[in-house]
Amino acid sequence: MSQFIFETAPKIVCEQGGAKRLGEIAKGLGVHHLFLVTDEGLIKAKLISGALESLAVAGVAVTVFSDVLADPPEVRVQAAVEAARSAGADGVVGFGGGSSLDTAKLVALLVRTPQVLPDIYGIGLAKGPRLPLIQVPTTAGTGSEVTPISILTTPTSEKKGVVSPLLYPDAALLDSLLTLGLPAHVTAMTGIDAMVHAIESYTTRTKQNPLSEALALKAIRLLYDNIRAVLADGQDANAREAMLIGSLFAGMAFANAPVAAVHALAYPLGGHFHLPHGLTNSLVLVPVLEFNLSSAQSRYADLGRAMQHGQSADDAVAAKDFVAAMRKLVAEMPYAQNLRATGIAEKDLPMLATDAMKVQRLLINNPRDVTYEDALALYQAAF
Repeated sequence: MSQFIFETAPKIVCEQGGAKRLGEIAKGLGVHHLFLVTDEGLIKAKLISGALESLAVAGVAVTVFSDVLADPPEVRVQAAVEAARSAGADGVVGFGGGSSLDTAKLVALLVRTPQVLPDIYGIGLAKGPRLPLIQVPTTAGTGSEVTPISILTTPTSEKKGVVSPLLYPDAALLDSLLTLGLPAHVTAMTGIDAMVHAIESYTTRTKQNPLSEALALKAIRLLYDNIRAVLADGQDANAREAMLIGSLFAGMAFANAPVAAVHALAYPLGGHFHLPHGLTNSLVLVPVLEFNLSSAQSRYADLGRAMQHGQSADDAVAAKDFVAAMRKLVAEMPYAQNLRATGIAEKDLPMLATDAMKVQRLLINNPRDVTYEDALALYQAAF
């Protein structure tokens, strides 16, 4: 067996109603003034109320920053950094979806160790230390609560990532009650996003290891078994918790064995057209699965068997069954099913293919090499 390194958050708390433990966790990290990064929607829904009460009981001061945008622009992250610095915060919590969690990571880093964002895009370029960091996801999708990655949108509409072990939080807190109010289309997008993480981690050409593989297989089973249940009944806290755990496992997997072409093709869709990340992954997922089938046959067969949709002993049959099951599942999701339905024009596809080819840090992980012509054909298939 080849050598490997596996990293993740040192503490993970999963508990229904666990948001009320935020004060206890913050105090345990020596935090006196917590900077809480969230969005206006969660404040209006009063989802942060229990967390704020727990901080008050623990005697931890809090400053709330709710000016987070999807696909966080650099300028918005810098504004959050300045707000945290002005407040005198000595700890940070991300509370929300992936954009809030990604913003919180960089706030914790840049307040403690100032750096210029363009200088740290890439792998291992950031310098520490950072402030104590806690992550509380309110969607079951990004897995950002246990990844060392923060994805931002540059002024030129490119999506770029800061990738560093410094971005792993000190604690991740999973509370399925925080996800009960998610609309069906958001539940669906984030659920498929998490499944993409599991699929791409399991089939990556880079840093595959036994832990990431086991987590990816468990993740795909949990997510596949529960996504229809949470769409049928959004108030099912146990199914919601299973989705959160599936998302967590997928996040732990791809943090160590990275994603590939689905994400590379999805990023330009988000950067240029501001589509939700889960939706962009879903729009290109099936074309990429079909493209990769010949090169990832045994791996797709494993995933299908984990989902119980690839039970044949023959890998070729099991792999095709897996792709068919994913095609069927995506078709059931309550959102746009092709690029055309999102307002993207056919004339945009060459530009998207050009930008996708710039995401080589992900394309090199794909089980099959992707050329510009391939990328264009994949967008055309998704159109």
